[in-house]
Amino acid sequence: MDENLFKKRTKKLALDVIKVVDALPRNRTADVLGRQLIRSGTSIGANYRAACRGKSTADVIAKLRIVEEEADESAYWMELLIESGLVPETRLSELLQETNEIIAMTVASIRTLQKRDRGSPVNRQSKIENLK
Repeated sequence: MDENLFKKRTKKLALDVIKVVDALPRNRTADVLGRQLIRSGTSIGANYRAACRGKSTADVIAKLRIVEEEADESAYWMELLIESGLVPETRLSELLQETNEIIAMTVASIRTLQKRDRGSPVNRQSKIENLK
């Protein structure tokens, strides 16, 4: 996926999360779950932007793992909102689907970077030296 398109998707996800949280009922449970969701849901895009500025492949992979964790955590909070009856499933189904797509794309990017990094000349040389 194109870097700019992914930035736009993660920002839209954050804005959609903000709208969902703002529409939650005003009670203790919704406040706690909403705070958790807004924290993790808005950090996905911020961490992706940080990954785009990574200094090395290892740095990018580490930051993308944070993106994956935050997106997975966001999916969890959305599932709790649905299963607790605070939000109808129809209200969150598209947002949850988008979150799961972001997770899948992030995992695929991590795997691609790991494969590419393993095959780099520097890593092949260090593997050869470790065999000596």
